Amino acid sequence: MAAFRKRGTGWQARVRRAGYPDEVKTFPTRAEAERWARSVEGEMDRGEFADQREVARTTLGDLVRRYMVEVTPSKRGARDEVIRLNAMLRNRICGLSVANLAPQEVARYRDERLQVCGAATVIRDLAVLSSIVNHARREWGIRIQNPVALVRKPAAPAGRDRVLSEVEELRLLEELEPRGRRNPYMRPLVIAAIETAMRRGELLTLQWEHVDLVRRVAFLPMTKNGRPRYVPLSSRVVRVIESTGSPQPGRVFPIGIAAMEAAFSRAAGRAGLRGLHFHDLRHTATSRIARKLPNVIELAALTGHESLQMLKRYFHPQASEIALKLG
Repeated sequence: MAAFRKRGTGWQARVRRAGYPDEVKTFPTRAEAERWARSVEGEMDRGEFADQREVARTTLGDLVRRYMVEVTPSKRGARDEVIRLNAMLRNRICGLSVANLAPQEVARYRDERLQVCGAATVIRDLAVLSSIVNHARREWGIRIQNPVALVRKPAAPAGRDRVLSEVEELRLLEELEPRGRRNPYMRPLVIAAIETAMRRGELLTLQWEHVDLVRRVAFLPMTKNGRPRYVPLSSRVVRVIESTGSPQPGRVFPIGIAAMEAAFSRAAGRAGLRGLHFHDLRHTATSRIARKLPNVIELAALTGHESLQMLKRYFHPQASEIALKLG
């Protein structure tokens, strides 16, 4: 039931409904007050009413911090997401009340981020922001619309198609020879990446207990897509793994991510392969293995790709090779 009364030069509307606190708001005219009261009562009838006072008191930063504590730790990529969310907290958008989180503000955040990082990073930022808002709506009772859905996303950059040639591979491996203070595990690690198409994280967390050198199989209990996978090992990989030492408890390649990336970058620079990323080895491996496994189902099972579309991003056949097959 709504009640109206004259208050100064305006009209005050008060909506009373069992199970809800009184909603009170003042308007210049009685007609505006009645429209607002009907709107509030309709939302209460449909179970869609949200107390805007709580929404007004809550900032986006509050949601981000709560998400970082309650949701992020359960993700496999928690470490990277914490870094991303801490960067988001430093932006002015996190000081806004979620009631004022309009698409225009999200668009401004997008444009500011595009000034300092690439489109792919901004796309991931917006995806995380959208997930936070949706989680707050579903799990925390924050009744707001998701403004990210109304904002244009940056154009996704073209995927990398860098494939290492055999000559470049020889130069890179030469620079990874364990001389002086060079890490003795880097050369075997790179060869394993080129031969198996395993991801960086899969290689660096590979345990000796999951490697069967007799059957030439490595077991990955957890992969990026959340499913376990068996990876066949070529005879070359078996030899390089054996060269790292006898099987023992722990990791096959006991190197930290930061140390590995730094060592790889230095070796690529010395080999004249500037701009080469470790992940390019997965592209290289997929393209080479595809020549031996024309069955795309077998190829996808080996590389761990769940769809043909994703597999195509890593398979880069040369036109000259296709021309030879055509005759």
